[in-house]
Amino acid sequence: MINYLLNKIFYALLTLFGVVTVIFFLFNVLPGDPAQMMLGQNEDSEQLLTIKKKYGFNKPISTQYLYYLNDLSLISFHSKKPEDYTYLTPNKYTATKLFSIGNITTVLKFPYLRESFTKQGKKVSAVLAETLPNTFVLAVTAIIIAMLLGVFLGIVSALYKDTWLDKTIQILSTFGMSIPSFFSSILFAWFFGYVLHKYTHLEMTGSLYELDDFGEAMHIKWKNLILPAVVLGIRPLAVVIQLMRNSLLEVFNQDYIRTARAKGLSEYQIIRKHAVKNALNPVVTAISGWFASMLAGAVFVEYIFGWNGLGKEIVNALNTLDLPVIMGAVLIIALLFIIINILVDIIYVWLDPKVKLD
Repeated sequence: MINYLLNKIFYALLTLFGVVTVIFFLFNVLPGDPAQMMLGQNEDSEQLLTIKKKYGFNKPISTQYLYYLNDLSLISFHSKKPEDYTYLTPNKYTATKLFSIGNITTVLKFPYLRESFTKQGKKVSAVLAETLPNTFVLAVTAIIIAMLLGVFLGIVSALYKDTWLDKTIQILSTFGMSIPSFFSSILFAWFFGYVLHKYTHLEMTGSLYELDDFGEAMHIKWKNLILPAVVLGIRPLAVVIQLMRNSLLEVFNQDYIRTARAKGLSEYQIIRKHAVKNALNPVVTAISGWFASMLAGAVFVEYIFGWNGLGKEIVNALNTLDLPVIMGAVLIIALLFIIINILVDIIYVWLDPKVKLD
């Protein structure tokens, strides 16, 4: 188990290194000067030089890349020379000093994702900390809806194979997989938030936290979670239904199921104790992939419903060319993908003892 986790961590670090390298060079070869983006309409030659020196934009691209790796590293090295780039200015960032050699100081810190170009020097980590929890709540709710309904409807579809009920569920699930998220978002917002508003009391747009009528305090609005969570859960729900049905039908043909029936167990006991657990492997794979994708791909849903999450923040950053926010968001999403994949491999062992961690 320990060797498995160490191998996974090693490959995870390699993957993250690749992601960091790709996004750095991808966004740093884009047209436009980052220093000019930060200053906007207020730029002058003196300010431009100051910004370039402060953030290392006056250095060769290879040096800037090393600076970026150094910023992301837990243990980083910083020069005391005033002409060299460093973000460790006094009283601004928290870091634990380890040791110094000459003009180089070594510190232990959290990864530094740099500062937003458009939010007046606000750290990217702070921007992500404000938006990621909202996306996480939305994705978890959508996955729970998809998992519970999907497993139930998949079992029903398998038990009533080739009946009108099975065919109806299959048609609806196929339709659910084919409908684009942006279209279903607009449709649900208009129908349930506008046409049926006096019955549903749901709004077309709204986030998890909203100001009260006096603009003095933030309050949680759980009802704003309903429509975006349902819309975001439609496609994974359709996938879970199909996978659960097919997997369960395959499990029903196994010898141990026939043995359980021969022993006189009821169909409910067979499904609960033997069939469902063994049929969940492909469902867990799909759910893990969809959950990670939801954190990354809830862009249209969040933007249309006005949900203040990571997806909406990415759209705003793309519109304003706020490169540090975009790069930080991509890194966080990549990290979440890796963590979820490791957790899924561990869950496999619990679901199926035949699966071993190598």
